[in-house]
Amino acid sequence: MSIRFETKRTIGVSKQKVYTGLLDLDSAKHWMQGLVGIDRLDDGPLRVGSQWKETRKMFGKEASEHFEVVELNEQDKIVLRCDGTKGTTGKGEFLFTYILSSLDDHTEITLYGEINGLTGLSKFFGKMMAGVFKKACVKDLNALKSYMEK
Repeated sequence: MSIRFETKRTIGVSKQKVYTGLLDLDSAKHWMQGLVGIDRLDDGPLRVGSQWKETRKMFGKEASEHFEVVELNEQDKIVLRCDGTKGTTGKGEFLFTYILSSLDDHTEITLYGEINGLTGLSKFFGKMMAGVFKKACVKDLNALKSYMEK
């Protein structure tokens, strides 16, 4: 059974600019909360199959997670997968689906989060942690909004 959450933000820039901004890992240091670093595991522009290790400082400690691009639909949709078994989390699969919609000269981002593969106690605590994941995603979208609207 999946644990799911959703959040939305409207950003006062074009859909193309938001799409490009979400895929620009080099600029993430300017807006991503607690980012220590991103290590690309491949070269070139992000495409389906691109992977990286993202390290953030959370709760006073560094945590690294392994991300992969699983779907790109130019200007409309980005799907990222975090394989918890390859990172600090140690288990689970985390999917982040960004849907972009134009609203006049603004862009609405809807982020759907999904946590899979948790069992036993981790599943119980995962349900409680869904709120923490959602809050972190809200902070990231708010920071992206501030950065892109400058």
